[in-house]
Amino acid sequence: MLLLALDTATPAVTVALHDGTDVIASSSQVDARRHGELLLPAVDRVLAEAGLKLDAVTGIVVGIGPGPYTGLRVGLMTADTFGLALGVPVHGLCTLDALAYAADIEKGPFVVATDARRKEVYWAKYADSRTRLTDPAVDRPADIAERVTGLPAVGAGALLYPDTFPQAHAPEHVSAAALASLAAGKLAAGEELQAPRPLYLRRPDAQVPKNYKVVTPK
Repeated sequence: MLLLALDTATPAVTVALHDGTDVIASSSQVDARRHGELLLPAVDRVLAEAGLKLDAVTGIVVGIGPGPYTGLRVGLMTADTFGLALGVPVHGLCTLDALAYAADIEKGPFVVATDARRKEVYWAKYADSRTRLTDPAVDRPADIAERVTGLPAVGAGALLYPDTFPQAHAPEHVSAAALASLAAGKLAAGEELQAPRPLYLRRPDAQVPKNYKVVTPK
């Protein structure tokens, strides 16, 4: 097994290689506006660090979000393209699950929350680092305060809203190393991963203007 893992659902552009036993190379950069620019050089970097070529990869795992439309689609389209070019399977994995796994909290419950912008968070509740209790959702922090009160929390969304998440701590962003390790463990156990399809949870920011004026040539 040689898994290439990547995630662009958060401001982190993160890539890793996993050989079925350990992460053998990884790269993470935080820049919410340069996912498309940074992702492919990061793939080249981890391959070079591992001394491998892209054709050695036997599977792709990609974070499916939830996340903002523009950033998320960069990772998903890249994963699909690699999968088609190499003829290897492409697996999806919830980005919040990878953050929960990286948190390495043995006993829960706890919350993972990422920044959804618009003064909202993407979030889910976990029993432990591998067991999600609720479906991913998007909400204003104040609207879920009673549901998460007293619980530890991880992720940039939790750190942004200390009134709702007073016990927030690192990791702030997802890492492809955690994504790859979680996926490798699930695949080794014979678990079926999700399809590599985006988990948006809401409409994209860009909208067709209403009542726009149609201009036709005379």
